Amino acid sequence: MSELTNFYSAIQAIVEKARQKAYAAANFAMVEAYWQIGQRIVEEEQRGKERAEYGAHLISNLAEKLTGDFGKGFSEANLKNFRQFYVAFPEGIGNALRSELSWTHYRLIMRVENLAARKYYIEEAATENWSSRQLERNINSLYYERLLSTTQKQTMLADAKNFEKHSPADFIKDPLVLEFLGLPTPSGYSEKDFEEAIISNLQQFLLELGKGFSFVSRQYRITTETKNFFIDLVFYNYVLKCFVLIDLKIGELTHENIGQMDMYVRLFEDRIKSKDDNPTIGIILCTEKDETIVRYSVLKENQQLFATRYKTYLPTEEELRKELDRERKLFMDINK
Repeated sequence: MSELTNFYSAIQAIVEKARQKAYAAANFAMVEAYWQIGQRIVEEEQRGKERAEYGAHLISNLAEKLTGDFGKGFSEANLKNFRQFYVAFPEGIGNALRSELSWTHYRLIMRVENLAARKYYIEEAATENWSSRQLERNINSLYYERLLSTTQKQTMLADAKNFEKHSPADFIKDPLVLEFLGLPTPSGYSEKDFEEAIISNLQQFLLELGKGFSFVSRQYRITTETKNFFIDLVFYNYVLKCFVLIDLKIGELTHENIGQMDMYVRLFEDRIKSKDDNPTIGIILCTEKDETIVRYSVLKENQQLFATRYKTYLPTEEELRKELDRERKLFMDINK
């Protein structure tokens, strides 16, 4: 009976895989069609540009005819989206677009004005299998810009394909946006509540952390001759090939927090890390960072310790840009 069950499961997997491939192929065929429609609309508008009303009538007439022939999906609004799609990616299907992404993905990405950010979202959404909902959330939370919190990172992250050449700093966003945890604002929760919320929403937390992170353990015990210490969260980054320790703090960063994480990293390096692993990274999650504390602590020189602020709500784009400007200024001031 088990052999028959295994046989059926194998056949079932083949059919499911074939259906998925067929769906993806059909989906991208429509993406290609939308791009081609946009191209023809732009070319036709350019030929009739001496008449100001030409473009408007062209799209309205085309929408009416296509809807009559093919039904829904060809409204004036959609045809304008097809036109914008072509304008956003004039280099063509084979050069700029990924077949793994749906029309919904591209409809979101083409509204991103920053060309480097647009390229990044295409590559990451395709390689990391982002849903359109996750992509929209990342665009709205300035995911790309939060990775580029220093001018140094802007140059290093210009090509989203070269992550393996980067340092740990290039994988750490500041601030982290954790609105999906459902924690109250302002803080009316404990560090235990914080940890429980992360574990309950681990998949979303991993997506927010970024590329290459996998969960290892919570409350990881590390022992000295006389004491036991517990690290809140331990992850492994398979791109950087190193362990990542996270300490959860409610409130402002302190010298004690930095010293504690420095000790955790040193203990982990000495007792846990294997010879094939790269140096362990320690991240302290806090709500605020004092410039003086950062300047006169081991954080300034240490390439393995990081302090990252977090938000328990989704800020507006204006709020996030102010946060990024503040972080950039802090970085520049500290490194004068």
